[in-house]
Amino acid sequence: MYYDVVVAGGSVAGLLSAREISSNGFSVLVIEEDYEIGTPEHCGGLVSISGLEELGVIPFRKTYDHMIECAEITAPNGKKFTINSKKQKVVEISRRELDKQIAFQAQKNGAEIKVRTSFQEITDTGIRTNEGNIDCKIFVDARGVSSLIHKDRTGILSSAQYEIYADWIKKGKVEVILDQKKYPGFFAWIIPSNEGKGKVGVAGRGINAAETINEILKEKGKYSTIRKIFAPIWIKGPIEKFVDGKTVIVGDAAGQAKPTTAGGIYTSGMGGIYAGQAISKFLETNEILDLQDYQKKWTNRFGKEFEKQLLVRKILERIDNQTINKLFESITPEMTKEISEKDDFDFHTSSIIKLLGIKGSLKTAQTLISGELKKILG
Repeated sequence: MYYDVVVAGGSVAGLLSAREISSNGFSVLVIEEDYEIGTPEHCGGLVSISGLEELGVIPFRKTYDHMIECAEITAPNGKKFTINSKKQKVVEISRRELDKQIAFQAQKNGAEIKVRTSFQEITDTGIRTNEGNIDCKIFVDARGVSSLIHKDRTGILSSAQYEIYADWIKKGKVEVILDQKKYPGFFAWIIPSNEGKGKVGVAGRGINAAETINEILKEKGKYSTIRKIFAPIWIKGPIEKFVDGKTVIVGDAAGQAKPTTAGGIYTSGMGGIYAGQAISKFLETNEILDLQDYQKKWTNRFGKEFEKQLLVRKILERIDNQTINKLFESITPEMTKEISEKDDFDFHTSSIIKLLGIKGSLKTAQTLISGELKKILG
């Protein structure tokens, strides 16, 4: 069996690369080890409408859940502030349906998709799967964080996300809860799918994700759990090489999820598109430079933002609860208004910088993070 390209991983990045390659007339097979495209759904499902448009996706009614109107952020001591996010045009989408929608686009272009088929190893002429050997010119690794686990465990955090029914989940309102003791190096989140239905998640360094999420839910009140997902997340930014010989790495497997939030529908999706375009060119010319153009394009687009996000992450990992509480005291209505007016959900470092008190006079935080701040602002 021969295909020009085999893609392992039927998620956003892998499917978008397959869509691009097959649109140029090349044969593509997508293999997905799970029994269904879009499952399991690890993702919070937040993405900007402009991001989806650039990915070439106009969401079906089943894909599109609703617009997010605001984000409430809570400090360890319980102090809160709210950011109005209407201007950013962020939507909560069903990842199960989004992945299927992109799979349909890829299939319409000529790609083939097989589920319950897992990648095992690279061979001299292609790859080996649980169903036998497949020959190909290019192998696309879109297997997500699982393919990074053996490379660098320091970039991986434990996470859990439960889909629940609960009266305290409000449509249109995202919640972010900061607490460096309970969720070291990350945070807990509540993302509504509708009134009374949504996703509650948590991630952190060295935590027991199941125990931690159960504590959050106990504090919140009555709920019913309808789905539980446990999955590692990657917060260390892009890997060194997106192209390794005839293997092209995309999406979470390439570290293309945002270091601040681990969200990656847009940034990983664009990785899939750039990879698909570069692979198509390479299949025409056989010039390795054409293949390597993928990493150049992605880095030109997202490299600086990711560098800043990694520096912000370094700062946030060093701040303790006492400092976070002090930072919250310094946040003014003017600051939250200014952030609410910003209309770019995908490039958000400047908003975080404002919240870190850079424009204020909070000595503790500024002394703690002054060196890194110069790099971010530079």
